[in-house]
Amino acid sequence: MVKDRRTTNSMDTNAAAQKAAEATRMSQKMCLFKAEMGNAEFERFSRLIHSEFGIKMPPSKKVLLQSRFQKRLRALGLSSYEEYCEYVFSPEGQERERQHLVDVVTTNTTHFFREPKHYGILNDMVLPAIWKRHGTSKEILLWSAGCSSGEEPYTLSMVFSEFAERNQGFRFSILATDISRQILQKAMSAVYALEKADEIPQDLKKKYVLKSKNPEKRLIKMDRAIRNRVRFSQLNFMENFRLQTPQDIIFCRNVVIYFDRGTQEVLFRKFCDNLNPGGYLFIGHSESLSGMTLPLRQLAPTVFQRT
Repeated sequence: MVKDRRTTNSMDTNAAAQKAAEATRMSQKMCLFKAEMGNAEFERFSRLIHSEFGIKMPPSKKVLLQSRFQKRLRALGLSSYEEYCEYVFSPEGQERERQHLVDVVTTNTTHFFREPKHYGILNDMVLPAIWKRHGTSKEILLWSAGCSSGEEPYTLSMVFSEFAERNQGFRFSILATDISRQILQKAMSAVYALEKADEIPQDLKKKYVLKSKNPEKRLIKMDRAIRNRVRFSQLNFMENFRLQTPQDIIFCRNVVIYFDRGTQEVLFRKFCDNLNPGGYLFIGHSESLSGMTLPLRQLAPTVFQRT
């Protein structure tokens, strides 16, 4: 059988064209990963991130920022950080890219029962005092500020639910906020890797944690009763926010460490403005209110009461 030489040549040409296109794509990808962010672009991003989100971005974070932005460059088909910078500051970029920027620059590290001493103080000191003061006359309001992927508010929901079982008539609700819409979606799903359950005490795990029926998935989900106690909402601390109702307890832990000292004090004043007199503020063990003029008195390390 004789082959059609024209067909063979056409096939060879198409194959060569495909190989050339693939080589071009690989070359562009290589160039993308070799690209470096210029100092001018970094300074513009740094000022924007600080003013919009309160997060300090010193020169030592340039490589980190560059690495995190690579995903956005790929998604947008851009070949340089200069192009990305121009896009972010363009009218279209301001409308469409800022939320992606939040998701990229924020750090979301958390787990169930993080800093466990705080939950001991809640059970032994704070909740009994609130129960004695208000009894059944008031629903206790708690705010998990900077809730990340949801482990903190769900932990609080378990702790408060246990207290409610021991004290009939105790009522509570939890507000959980974060700046990242993406991380809030994960928090609202209440689905976590199976290993996360190791952080939860065994008695609470049996009571409030659902294990996937598919052993291959290795996932857990928080029980509906725990989920229903938590309301999630997006909030940027840099906005001039005011909650609809002052809170009785605020948890804001390991969040302000990313802000400069002046921004921290402004934020803590906002928290005090949204905290009922006699209410409680919990901060992270790596954070401090030292030197700040705030209407708070210290009850324990990193635990304060509104005066």
